[in-house]
Amino acid sequence: MSKFRNNKSIKNQGIHTIFGQHSVKAALQNDKRKHIELIISKNQIHFSKKYESKMQKITILPQNEFTRRFGNDNTTQGVVLKTKDFARPDLEEFVKIEAKKSKSVILILDQVTDPQNIGSIMRSCALFDCGGIIVGKDNSPELTSSLYKSASGAAEIVNYIRVTNIRRAISFLKKNNYWIYGFDSSKNNNSKLNFSQKSGLVFGSEGKGIRELVKKECDEIIQINMKSNLKFEIDSLNVSNATSIALHQFYST
Repeated sequence: MSKFRNNKSIKNQGIHTIFGQHSVKAALQNDKRKHIELIISKNQIHFSKKYESKMQKITILPQNEFTRRFGNDNTTQGVVLKTKDFARPDLEEFVKIEAKKSKSVILILDQVTDPQNIGSIMRSCALFDCGGIIVGKDNSPELTSSLYKSASGAAEIVNYIRVTNIRRAISFLKKNNYWIYGFDSSKNNNSKLNFSQKSGLVFGSEGKGIRELVKKECDEIIQINMKSNLKFEIDSLNVSNATSIALHQFYST
């Protein structure tokens, strides 16, 4: 049995609540999902027309009842979907899929805990052909409603791989010919980003960065070229911005 096995890769488990029009549309277009109920406010009744054939149950609520149950439209945009999660590959399965490609990149996030950041990173992955994000189970959020919303549809196509041990996952990638780059803004010299055809890009949490024990597993420690503003102590990028720059560079080479 795979040492990276996630039970969800064997059998669909759990019911997820997804809100926001873009995220719900993406989930409804995902043929791997089995949907339970689409709930919309009366103000958004037009939204359901396109998806009537995909849903066995559509519930239309008066605006005040919808707001009472799910919050205001700023959060939900008047649309909520209850849906079953779908089977996602574990790390070993993902690497087998990626082996068919001439180029492959995967992100490893070390203790990045903010769902908004991870959702934004997923969107960058979707745009720059990165099929997977590895996170540690103990220090990362699950696929929650807020993460789905911030990913804006990208959670349907970017594999979110939660592993027990980040170091072991990196070791496995290295055995499968991935070159592992750790991004560290404290590095003294800037580095050119000349990536291997198979690359793993490691980013740490804001403030703490990559843990030393994880950094030791990296083949190379590099820094994104940038000009720090010493006067106002602006010397690092938000992790979602940093991953976007790195993925763009990989995508462009």
